[in-house]
Amino acid sequence: MELVWNMLALAAAAIWTTVLFLPWRPWSTREFLDAAASSAEETLDDITVLIPARDEAKTIQRTLPALEVQGRELRIIVVDDRSTDGTAEIARRAGTEDLFVLAGKPLPPGWSGKLWALEQGRSHIRTPLTLLLDADIELEPGILAELRRAMETKGVHLVSLMATLRMSSFWERLLLPGFIYFFKTLYPFRLSNSDHSRVAAAAGGCILLKTRILNEIGGFGGLRGELIDDCALARRIKGKGYKTWIGLSHSVLSLRGYEDLRTIWDMVARTAFTQLRYSGFMLALCTVFMVASFWLPPVGLLIPSVMAKALSALALGAMMLSYLPTLKFYGISFLWALTMPLIGTLYLAMTWTSAVNHWLGAGSHWKGRDYTKGRIDSDQQKQKV
Repeated sequence: MELVWNMLALAAAAIWTTVLFLPWRPWSTREFLDAAASSAEETLDDITVLIPARDEAKTIQRTLPALEVQGRELRIIVVDDRSTDGTAEIARRAGTEDLFVLAGKPLPPGWSGKLWALEQGRSHIRTPLTLLLDADIELEPGILAELRRAMETKGVHLVSLMATLRMSSFWERLLLPGFIYFFKTLYPFRLSNSDHSRVAAAAGGCILLKTRILNEIGGFGGLRGELIDDCALARRIKGKGYKTWIGLSHSVLSLRGYEDLRTIWDMVARTAFTQLRYSGFMLALCTVFMVASFWLPPVGLLIPSVMAKALSALALGAMMLSYLPTLKFYGISFLWALTMPLIGTLYLAMTWTSAVNHWLGAGSHWKGRDYTKGRIDSDQQKQKV
């Protein structure tokens, strides 16, 4: 039995030391972009900001004023996706003369709400660059001009920044740095930013891209059923031979709060099984890997075998060490690294919730809409209009 535990502890140690020494360093925060010295006099007449908004009255009143101070002559299109909370009127009051609020049409079958809103707004874009911006994202002054400069200097056709999530409550501090950590593990930024065609990633909250390329790929029609639409967009653009870049940022701020565990749980479970392509086999592999990674090291410390204890301690040390750059980037205490086994366990449970919901036909729910594999309920179907 001692030999079995030694081998299990060795496997866990091998996993985490491999993560640390992978050449593409998925745990690194080196890929980032922050605002430089801002200037409200910067001319941004070559950019149109496209914002899909569904029941975002609380956030859009901060999103739009933050765009006003980015520079002059910035065009803004807000697509009101059939909101019921007065989003359109608040947007009109908060906006400038360069703001156009478009009333969204009913959602057709087969489309996700966000992509349908973006597709409607796309036909009104007349500038060479388009910024896709979520309605709950606030940009720090100067970051939009910095995004444009980054696109030019890096020679890429799409630049995307992962928003800094709000990390105030206990559950936010416990789980949201881990959300970004796992995202970077699934989509390593270094590989995504390389010419490697099989790895592509974008963060849908803030994406600057060339309008002609968006039109070249057929707009959002080819992505209309995608729930992880940002990475699908990056894949489509890289598949055409173009270059993309993604990084972290302190200058792109998410205004959405996740006060309790249930809110975060639902957010992750909405697309977790989609990440595994709805595959039971992939779910089984994921479960084995997560259990070996996050459960074996702490359990191994309780085993009488000295070798098992030493290997488990090595695994725990490497696990926590890989998490420290993320905690440092967001100004979170290093002590939260001690909770990594709990974080991994909770994310595995969220993934299983996502799978069970799919198998039961419950699908994913977001803002009054049901998103199920093979079916996206339209407003016509739900409201019988």
